[in-house]
Amino acid sequence: MGYVFGLLAALLFGANGSVVKVVLASGLNPTQVTQFRTLGTAIIAGAILLVIDRSAFRITWRQVAIMAVLGVVGLALLQVTYAIAIQLLPVGIALLLEYLAVPAVALIGFVFLKERVKARLWVAIGCVVVGLAVVAQIWASTLNPLGVVMALAAAATLSIYLLVGERQVTATSPLAVAFWTSTFAAIAWAPFSGWWTINPAIAATPVSLTGTLAGVIVPLWLPVLWLVVMGSFLPFLLSFSALGRLKATAGGIVASSEVLFAFLVAWLWLGEQLTIFQVLGAAIVLLGIVLAQTSRSRAADADLAFVEVTRSD
Repeated sequence: MGYVFGLLAALLFGANGSVVKVVLASGLNPTQVTQFRTLGTAIIAGAILLVIDRSAFRITWRQVAIMAVLGVVGLALLQVTYAIAIQLLPVGIALLLEYLAVPAVALIGFVFLKERVKARLWVAIGCVVVGLAVVAQIWASTLNPLGVVMALAAAATLSIYLLVGERQVTATSPLAVAFWTSTFAAIAWAPFSGWWTINPAIAATPVSLTGTLAGVIVPLWLPVLWLVVMGSFLPFLLSFSALGRLKATAGGIVASSEVLFAFLVAWLWLGEQLTIFQVLGAAIVLLGIVLAQTSRSRAADADLAFVEVTRSD
């Protein structure tokens, strides 16, 4: 069941990028989408905590500061940079670049935090570099430069979130972390999202699901609701359920399948295709991510897996 929960979470997270593209095509901008996702996740998590664990609302000022950093950097900036990236890049490639956070965290842990890592880390980094060169087709420069920059920015913010979070948030539950970080992210982004300019009537605006589902027309509130519930909160709960049944390394490897699901869904739904060489490059990068995930010490890896289930992609 741990693998089932983990794969379902990865599938939902992987499909989320395609849903974000549909919502962005409807007229909402990346900052507004981020505002909806963070605020919605905070409301759902807070409502559940009111029922099952009200003590989660009592945290120290030190924890408040940490949650604020995690929320602003790890959620708000991560989600908006990723949203911009998938406007300009294929969904799978944007997510592939974001997942560079995994080898980056392992490398930073080794160089700056003096963590013990296995020799496979260097093989992992080599796989990532070679694979990305093939995916990006650097000899032809086929990828949008700004999109690449935004995807790498998403990787940088995710790295910060993991490095800070894995050492600080284990004092409380992932559900509480989801509530506090989403709340701070929503508050921090509110002045920049232009939410006050959104006409509430836009929720009923008919939008096409585009791609192979172009003939399917739904009101805008439906894909937005999906982003909040099925694209953020539910996969978070499934990830946590998986972590309770799997070892941390196995859970992290299963989570990496999100990249494969993102490519598959974007291909089937949006018609985003890769050349055979790009598929090979993506496979090499994914191999590097898995190797990096298994290169860290057992304690650090356990903390990393704990934090990974508290973020929304």
